[in-house]
Amino acid sequence: MRQKVIFQDLGLTDYFDTWQYQTEIHQKLKEEKKIINNPNPSHTLIFCEHHAVFTLGRSGLQENLIVSPEYLAENNIQFYKINRGGDITYHGPGQIVGYPIFDLDLFFNDVHKYVRLLEESVIQTLEHYNIIGYREAGYTGVWINRGNEKRKICAIGVHLSRWISLHGFAFNINTNLDHFNFIIPCGIKDEGKSVTSLEKELGAKQNMDEVKHILKNKMSSIFEFDML
Repeated sequence: MRQKVIFQDLGLTDYFDTWQYQTEIHQKLKEEKKIINNPNPSHTLIFCEHHAVFTLGRSGLQENLIVSPEYLAENNIQFYKINRGGDITYHGPGQIVGYPIFDLDLFFNDVHKYVRLLEESVIQTLEHYNIIGYREAGYTGVWINRGNEKRKICAIGVHLSRWISLHGFAFNINTNLDHFNFIIPCGIKDEGKSVTSLEKELGAKQNMDEVKHILKNKMSSIFEFDML
């Protein structure tokens, strides 16, 4: 049976507030698991943008943040250690941050498949813009290879508890890429790899609402759910 997913676009939000909101929805789904044959689980897909913030995953290294706490404070950039997978990444305006909070017991019990389908949703969105996205062996996320440089356009870091997902992906659309100079993105030190955005690849600012619309429809099709 196709699941139904509540879609919410929160706009520009504070990272910590959104993290708490995710946790509330996650806890609600945990409680709903106790209801036998619950017909309306509260699967939720959140899209938002964040004020400038760096987040460090549970397997990340503090030294991958290469500026001081004083610099962050002076430039009004937040920093949080969180419980998702992966290393350090940046969130900010012009980036679609997606938080699927799904009870995967009602989809499939396969975390690798879950991450691959998140990647596929972004890859198919890029296809709409005639950009070939791909998966780089040994890394999560979505990459673009033009010329001799491999450029990451979408980072993914997730956490599952009782097969309910938290955290998600960050898809660079009109993102200020200069902020990635303050970190070693995702802990990747390979000089042949960098970070990019849809704006950079296409040479012009993109319509965020249009990209969100395409992306959420790709996710609905790929994960086989109906949007509420």
